[in-house]
Amino acid sequence: MSLTPSASASLQPAKMKKDESFLGKLGGTLARKKRAKEVSDLHEEGKNAINAPLLPSATEIHPEDTLLEENAERIMLDPTSREDLKFKDLVKVLIDWINSELAEERIIVKDLEEDCYDGQVLQKLFEKLSDRKLNVAEVTQSEIGQKQKLQTVLEAVNNTLRPHGWTVEWSVDSIHSKNLVAIVYLLVALAMHFQAPIRLPEHVSVQVVVVKKREGILQTAVVTKELTSTTEDAFDTLLDHAPDKLNVVKTSLITFVNKHLNKLNLEVTELETQFADGVYLILLMGLLEDYFVPLYNFFLTPESFEQKVHNVAFAFELMQDGGLKKPKARPEDVVNLNLKSTLRVLYNLFTNYKNSD
Repeated sequence: MSLTPSASASLQPAKMKKDESFLGKLGGTLARKKRAKEVSDLHEEGKNAINAPLLPSATEIHPEDTLLEENAERIMLDPTSREDLKFKDLVKVLIDWINSELAEERIIVKDLEEDCYDGQVLQKLFEKLSDRKLNVAEVTQSEIGQKQKLQTVLEAVNNTLRPHGWTVEWSVDSIHSKNLVAIVYLLVALAMHFQAPIRLPEHVSVQVVVVKKREGILQTAVVTKELTSTTEDAFDTLLDHAPDKLNVVKTSLITFVNKHLNKLNLEVTELETQFADGVYLILLMGLLEDYFVPLYNFFLTPESFEQKVHNVAFAFELMQDGGLKKPKARPEDVVNLNLKSTLRVLYNLFTNYKNSD
């Protein structure tokens, strides 16, 4: 019994020495890891400092965007451009156009990136515009199936557009990877080639970040992409280059509309303002097509912007019911007193009904 305390006392220093040795090793390991992390952080900071001038400050490059094969590249839309009002307006015009074209298919597009990448919407849109049927599977869930469908659709699109001088700014990979710039390029080309009844915003440009891999090193650059340019028509030329002839055209259109509106004891003197709420357009269509438009279908005394847009859009529907093509002008443009848009609408009526009593 008397030996136990001394034995215990003799073992204690040995145990403490062992613990100290372990803690020392652990401390050394932690210190080495800390120094390695500091070196790594310093290296990363230096790399960022070198690359920073090449990138817009708001652009984030995600890890998956840097996993590129040799000589491959990836294009990303700069966040500032994504929020640009003209770009957002262009996207909205394209979405509304697609939904109008595919209404009979009961397809509703809300987001170009999420709804166009798998080829389904693009297939239906091209078939509608070109009046031809593509030999593709209707529904494809797998990535391979989606890319095969895209390949078929884009081959048909490219074969249609290339002979007319269009530059192909899209690919299967860019569309399937939800590259918004590539998708917009494609839709703008289709809209212009097939003369879609829409007015595309002019001079829309965006900045994109291009990441390329050369000899194992990532290279970045900021490039400006022009999505739309000027799309002049006869009225653009008239307003910009022959303002003296503009009054002649306006007088002819005023004479035409008053010939019919006078039947209701109505008279127009200012084209750009008196058609802006849509009421005269609706009544004019009823007179030209010889029917009464029920008053509950539109706002007789519209007060809000939305009510006026409703009226003009309803007038456009009546025009299409009468066999006319959908006006290229947007209802919002007419409501906003855009003279060129109003002239386009009225001239379309004039050319179709000028001989009508």
